[in-house]
Amino acid sequence: MNAIYLLPIGTAALIFPALAFVTFVPTAIVLYRRHGIMTRWRVLSLYGGVYYALTAFCMTIVPLPKPGVDVCKAYPSFAHPQLTPGVALSDIWKEAHQHATLSALIVHNPAFWQTVFNLILLLPLGAFVRIHFRRGFPAATAAGFTASLFFELTQYTGLWGLYDCPYRLFAVDDLIVNTAGAALGWAVAGPLARVLPELDALDDRALTPLAAGKVPFGRRLVALLLDSTGVTVLSWIIAVIAYFGPGAEAMLFAPPFAFALWFVVFPWLTGATPGKHVLLLRLVTPDGKRPNPARLALRALLLSPPLVLTCLATGVLLATVADPSVPIQLADEVVFRNLSAAPASGFVLLLPPAACLALIGAYVAAVRRHPQGLGPHEARSGVRNHACPHTRARKPVNPPNPVAPPSPVAPPASWPMAEPGGPQTTWWPSAPLHPAPPPGNGVMTQEPPDQPYSRA
Repeated sequence: MNAIYLLPIGTAALIFPALAFVTFVPTAIVLYRRHGIMTRWRVLSLYGGVYYALTAFCMTIVPLPKPGVDVCKAYPSFAHPQLTPGVALSDIWKEAHQHATLSALIVHNPAFWQTVFNLILLLPLGAFVRIHFRRGFPAATAAGFTASLFFELTQYTGLWGLYDCPYRLFAVDDLIVNTAGAALGWAVAGPLARVLPELDALDDRALTPLAAGKVPFGRRLVALLLDSTGVTVLSWIIAVIAYFGPGAEAMLFAPPFAFALWFVVFPWLTGATPGKHVLLLRLVTPDGKRPNPARLALRALLLSPPLVLTCLATGVLLATVADPSVPIQLADEVVFRNLSAAPASGFVLLLPPAACLALIGAYVAAVRRHPQGLGPHEARSGVRNHACPHTRARKPVNPPNPVAPPSPVAPPASWPMAEPGGPQTTWWPSAPLHPAPPPGNGVMTQEPPDQPYSRA
């Protein structure tokens, strides 16, 4: 294969994981912390909402003025907002040239279709509020008004100061029509909301394995990615401190020191690594106790081969996010300087990344094969993950009360007054019950005089 074709492939192989890391990991953190699970339906709903929001925003700001256009001179009338309601109707009548025909008012009327498009713009927002958030009509109307106001202010401020003057008109009719579109979307989505299952019900179905102590693999993987990122950054910091402190030779001890600090010391002191704390996970032994340093060290040692590779990949991804030219330089170094000059040595350089992927794949396969979803490092060390309650976990409505006080209205059957014909007792609600002793026990008692029963 020609090296010129391998360059974009190598560049894309580094850029796409970086973009996925930046966009996917925050989404996973939010879903796992709020719902305890990351189902495909919730991800689809969330990303669909984000995609729609970006699309609607772009439709309100494009097309942008050309770089050489003076916006203040080109659009002088847009400097004053249109605050009179009903102007859109007069524009429709004006574009129809006072002809009350279907063609003039609707088919060939640009003002009419502009109003229709403004109505449709936020119609999906109302449906999203009803289906995803399960909110009512006032919430959908308020969401539509807020979104429309944000769009109109974005236009009026010239993209929040990016342009000296607005290049689109702030119109109150657009605000009214957009809000009506969101309300209409909520109403139209009624049958669909009744047919589709609730996302909370799907979450409960997916959370069933957690009752048996099995933590989802994706949740642990996201925590591992966070730990890899954190230990990589910590290694850089310790290396810089060592360079300006003991010397350049001490920089070699920065990675193992950061690794031990992150995966042994932190879990021993706090119960979990920082990444697991973010995902609401903690490390426990089979009996539910906090593991000792020996177990944690064994776990870290068994996890170190794939984790070191993950840390190296994370370092490349972080460098790519900081400087997008890094993957191009790496691809140029591997492709042009090695594959084109010496194909054999170039392919030899590609073997370590392939071996890394194979090793990580072997660990993933081992987790998949284990009955409880444990990895080799967890099964050998006896340290496993325990999921803490997520922020939206359901709590029992009526928690059990082990010590229930006796009710003065309905005394228990063991009280003498509860049985017909039982011995007479003196009972006051604010005093303990003192039943009269049974006859024949040798204790002299004085019977109370006959009087009506009172609960004074």
